[in-house]
Amino acid sequence: MAQLLSLHRPQTLAALLRTFRDLDLALAAWQDAAMRARLLWPGTGLPGDPLAWLVACGRNAGMAPVRHQSSAYSDPDLVADSMDALPGLQRNLDFVPFRDDTLRLLYICANPGLPPSYQIALLLHTVCGLTVAQLAHAFLLRQPAMEQRIARAKRRVAETGTSFDEPAAHERAARLKTVLAMVYLLFSEGYASSSGRQYIRMELCEEAIRLARLLARMFPHDGGALGLAALLMLQHARSGARVDAKGALILLDDQDRRRWDLALIDEALPMVDTALHCRELTPYQIQAAVAAVHAQAETASGTDWAEIDRLYAVLQVVHPSPIVTLNRAVAVNKLRGPTAALVMIEPLAAELSGYAYYFSVRGMLLKRLGRNTDAQAAMLRARELVNSAPVASHIDMTLNLL
Repeated sequence: MAQLLSLHRPQTLAALLRTFRDLDLALAAWQDAAMRARLLWPGTGLPGDPLAWLVACGRNAGMAPVRHQSSAYSDPDLVADSMDALPGLQRNLDFVPFRDDTLRLLYICANPGLPPSYQIALLLHTVCGLTVAQLAHAFLLRQPAMEQRIARAKRRVAETGTSFDEPAAHERAARLKTVLAMVYLLFSEGYASSSGRQYIRMELCEEAIRLARLLARMFPHDGGALGLAALLMLQHARSGARVDAKGALILLDDQDRRRWDLALIDEALPMVDTALHCRELTPYQIQAAVAAVHAQAETASGTDWAEIDRLYAVLQVVHPSPIVTLNRAVAVNKLRGPTAALVMIEPLAAELSGYAYYFSVRGMLLKRLGRNTDAQAAMLRARELVNSAPVASHIDMTLNLL
């Protein structure tokens, strides 16, 4: 039930926002519709078109002049009345307008009147339903600070008189970079969930890929849109091999490549080539090219680490970042050994002092050098910082070997 509601949340909320032109009212209407679904669907079964059912219920709830009717929400007749208010809506499987409303909602949240940090937080919270705790973790903020950011973003949208119609073409292009960043963050949250015991939250990853594909179709000559879609597909193609039957993490070198999704890889590889030939070079294209090198290696030992090192060198120029340098150090370790890699990451210690992956990479390099005491200290720090249970379990296994 929760997964189904999560799947339909963006389209339902976007359709309700187009109706009410008020973000708080649309959110309240969505919550009412979702509550009715949780109450009724287990007993009545799923409607023919759950999305249209949710939109109709949300519209009915949002149009109610007062909230004292909430006591009747468990009455099936009320749901029937909401269906009658929009004849045939829930039965029409070809009802298309709601299907593409998600992007409209994305562009509304990516209003240029909002600071980028507000845009992305609002996108993730509103469109994808990520909790304040998840967002606070993603942005390395305390929860009260994130709550304030979301509240201010919603207030700014209301105060600036944001249009709830689809933006003009030039406005869509201007907002695209922010939307791409949002989709990337959404996938990242699904790829290594900051809450719960799951390492991969499939519903978030698949929603991000769906949005990235749609953006790539809308902007077929934008290297960033094409690169992001390809990158997410190539990353997700390995999801079936990332954890074992007990939920334990499996590193790339140890994955059974027969479990990779070859169809997804075959779809993504031509997009990588097209993206790299676009005029503007963005981090997404280069990261997709790195993922493509991994995807095309038949074995871990057959990986072209020299090409990966070259690509990360380009990425350091296009998008300088300590994370990029850290990732490049992994390739340098494969090519020139752990000492060279350690020299590369030592200057990053202050900037990445709160980043678990930095300490796990450092621990791995120290272990290769036989410096087990130092490696253990690094791994213990990584263990303190990590939130994912499968990753923590993998670190524990490494510590047991030191």
